[in-house]
Amino acid sequence: MIPDATSEGTVAFRDWKTWYRISGDLSTGVTPLVVAHGGPGCTHDYVLSIAALSESGRPVIHYDQLGAGNSTHLREKGADFWTVQLFLDELDNLLEKLAIKDRYHLLGQSWGGMLGAEHAIRQPEGLRSLVISNSPASMPLWVAEAKKLRAAMPEDERDALDRHEAVGTTDDPEYLAATAAFYARHVCRVVPNPPEVLRTEEHLLNDPTVYHAMNGPNEFFVIGTLRDWTVVDEVQRISVPTLLASGRYDEATPATVQPYFDAIPDVRWEIFEASSHMPFVEEPERYLEVVGAFLSQFDG
Repeated sequence: MIPDATSEGTVAFRDWKTWYRISGDLSTGVTPLVVAHGGPGCTHDYVLSIAALSESGRPVIHYDQLGAGNSTHLREKGADFWTVQLFLDELDNLLEKLAIKDRYHLLGQSWGGMLGAEHAIRQPEGLRSLVISNSPASMPLWVAEAKKLRAAMPEDERDALDRHEAVGTTDDPEYLAATAAFYARHVCRVVPNPPEVLRTEEHLLNDPTVYHAMNGPNEFFVIGTLRDWTVVDEVQRISVPTLLASGRYDEATPATVQPYFDAIPDVRWEIFEASSHMPFVEEPERYLEVVGAFLSQFDG
């Protein structure tokens, strides 16, 4: 059950607007949790189940990153505009405008976890803890692992992916069907997907500008500007307690997460045995229990 929003609004970010949603009351004194969604270019909808943490009294803030959902869309911007630094600046702006920059937790899922790692590497004073959920420490690692997952697919699906990628017809129904088969194994094993996940998919179909620029046509064919992204040599600078979360069948395989576990000084790792890339949807009770218990240790 996703709790209703207590409030919604926008904050100015440069010439644009960042939309946010708050579950709970920021005035209670309990350290709020900020949730950064994936993509890049997805929306807050599919991670809304995390708002249930507000039922214990913790305010939970979701937001749509620039170019997505209810925030300003910029379809005319080229790939050089959509940078990691842009989204770091947007997050900093949101924290300041909501007056929580002095004390907050951050949970990032998939791309949001990559963004969260980049944020924490800069050692912001107000960050109390970090949850990196279903996120790689390196896109070259992600691509290498995606090849292994593809190799385990049935031959006809592998062939469809290879043929259409070779000629650039990644919008062909045959290619899309094979992509959906991969997603059902490694992105969300709750099929059909729940309504909040479908809402994000619909938004992404309506405006894939950011996703195509930074990632590519799908989760495993990474040809966008993030293709060489890595923080493997920097994660030792993350100084806050960190929880890693991933699924046993996750496209973010253990090999993609391992660099975080090896180098972050104060880290723990929870693998959700019945999940892929969305344990908050696939094992919601367990996910909320694990994340909630972790956050409660670092509210001081």
